[in-house]
Amino acid sequence: MSDAREKLASRLGFILLSAGCAIGLGNVWRFPYITGQNGGGWFVLIYLVFLALIGLPVLVMEFATGRASQRSIAKLHAVLTPERKAWRIHGVAGVVGCVVLMMFYTTVTGWMVIYLFKMAAGSFAGLSPDKIGAAFGGMVGDPWIQTWAMLGVVLASVAVCAIGLQKGLERVTKWMMLCLLVLIVVLAGHSLMLEGAEKGLAFYLVPDFARFKAIGVGKVVVEAMNHAFFTLSIGIGSMAIFGSYVGRDHTLLKEGVNVAVLDTFVAVVAGLVIIPACFAFNVEPGQGPGLIFVTLPNVFNHMVGGRVWGTLFFLFMSAAALTTVLAVFECILASLRDFTGWSRRTACAVLAVAIPVLSLPCILGFSVWGGFKPFGEGSCVLDLEDFVVSNVLLPIGGLVFALYCCHRYGWGWEKFRAEVNTGAGACVPNGVVRVYCAYVLPLMILGLFVIGILSKFHVISV
Repeated sequence: MSDAREKLASRLGFILLSAGCAIGLGNVWRFPYITGQNGGGWFVLIYLVFLALIGLPVLVMEFATGRASQRSIAKLHAVLTPERKAWRIHGVAGVVGCVVLMMFYTTVTGWMVIYLFKMAAGSFAGLSPDKIGAAFGGMVGDPWIQTWAMLGVVLASVAVCAIGLQKGLERVTKWMMLCLLVLIVVLAGHSLMLEGAEKGLAFYLVPDFARFKAIGVGKVVVEAMNHAFFTLSIGIGSMAIFGSYVGRDHTLLKEGVNVAVLDTFVAVVAGLVIIPACFAFNVEPGQGPGLIFVTLPNVFNHMVGGRVWGTLFFLFMSAAALTTVLAVFECILASLRDFTGWSRRTACAVLAVAIPVLSLPCILGFSVWGGFKPFGEGSCVLDLEDFVVSNVLLPIGGLVFALYCCHRYGWGWEKFRAEVNTGAGACVPNGVVRVYCAYVLPLMILGLFVIGILSKFHVISV
């Protein structure tokens, strides 16, 4: 069974593919503005601590179950613990999570591509802030332009994945990731050279206890824990699939650290791109989701060579979003093939029809279905889909991975540890680490899940 499994051509391909899945809009869109909302320095520091305490262990668990089973999330439980069928529900939930993620992620990626072309064409030049805001509202209110952009994203993903794992997905993602890394370093260097950028740098990287206390210690800690968990896209099996494609030459803790470091590097440098630029032009960095689509085009309008820098910025944003779309598409594709036995191209053809159809509710939620407000005024279909993935399926999936890998009624700690420690590199020790992964980690994830649900429905405030 494992002999027929497709394999990646190189270890670098595995690291870049896994990092590409993790590096998405959460890093380059959400991280800068929630850092601004939570006071900068202390938030970044606490985020890095919880990334190591929560994100890394679950990431390694996904890699381990994938490599040991040589299957996607859809079938890995059936291979590793065939006698314990209840765990297979997690596999179904993981596939559902990946599909729901694609239902809105393809639309938002389409926004990035639209803005890339608009910025390159100079469409925002000379517009007032109000008109730039109106331009974004007009875009999301136009179902046709969004549909065409979404179709372009989906069909590009289908074309890449249909070519094959090595010649298509691995090769394209390698170049996209290298392009992304070069772009982000160039953009960060430019932002740091702007007059007044040093104030943004100090806000971003220097912990200020007075500001930390004023915002609320509990709020900052919870937000940092939350983002540390979600930034790696763990819990729905989108990382397990790449574990199934990698060899056994290196320990999975070593590989997990490499992916987490690369993911964190992009998130932190994205903050260096955006926050110093905001301070240089007296813009509030904690403005929320509109920071990218409304505020930053205004910043580029006032920047020397702003059209060029704005185009490079949205090229970077599009690359970051597309790497995630490609990776999650591959997870859905592999799951469909595990369920049906179809060839890669047949499964791609089916998904080329299914994903666009499933993505339409998100697009129509801003116009035709605008009356559907799942969480009250100001909410839409996208908010519901994001809530299902981010607040429900990701944390529950992470909790299940922790229980499955660390307890005898699942796969079990010894089998998990043996798989993780196969190969050269850092190993997972026993003792305290086992206690932490088996008991402390699940409680922390459960706490995040409960807090996320209660805060969403305004039972508590964080």
